[in-house]
Amino acid sequence: MGCDDRKKIYRGDALLIEARNRAGEDARGLAGRDQGTKSKKTKKEGMRKKMRRRLMVMLGVAGLAVFAGRFAVHATHAEGHAKNAFTPDAIQWVGAPPQLPAGAQLTVLEGEPEANSGDYTVRLKMPSGYRIAPHWHPNRENVTVLSGTFRVGMGDSFDTAKMGAFPAGSFAYLDPDMHHYAMTEGEVVVQVHGASPFQINYVHPDDDPSRRK
Repeated sequence: MGCDDRKKIYRGDALLIEARNRAGEDARGLAGRDQGTKSKKTKKEGMRKKMRRRLMVMLGVAGLAVFAGRFAVHATHAEGHAKNAFTPDAIQWVGAPPQLPAGAQLTVLEGEPEANSGDYTVRLKMPSGYRIAPHWHPNRENVTVLSGTFRVGMGDSFDTAKMGAFPAGSFAYLDPDMHHYAMTEGEVVVQVHGASPFQINYVHPDDDPSRRK
């Protein structure tokens, strides 16, 4: 083997070693890049989690602030409209109108019952044994029994055998022109609301207490 051939072999081995070294460096470079990429991804995920946590905290604080603001608004609204709310001790009772039998008391909570339009809410307090003869109303009557037992019957004649008993917590509505009558068992308080005007038309005119005066 000549010198030239040996030189070629040596050169080939050197090139092979150099190629291997470059391959190793490239592999290490790729591995480093992968690790760098993973590290960057890990950092990004960590930052995203932190941002999410901060956002959740901010949203929670904002929600509490909104709730507190609404509560404050409602409280202010209630204070500013104290005349539109009544506690039991603040309700003032007066004698019932002449269209009702004597002995009952009435309070107007809302509106004007005798007006030609609008809404009204009244309460009627009646002693035990109080009776209201058969009558009807031009507008729907909505009745809630607040205390006692309110007995109601339907028809043109007062018949205790045909009356139903409605204890406290009961509710009923009577459409216009429905003839009905009522009486109490113990002291009874009812709340009536509807559209004005509130009128009582007796089936038998002689039953109208206002005509007897």
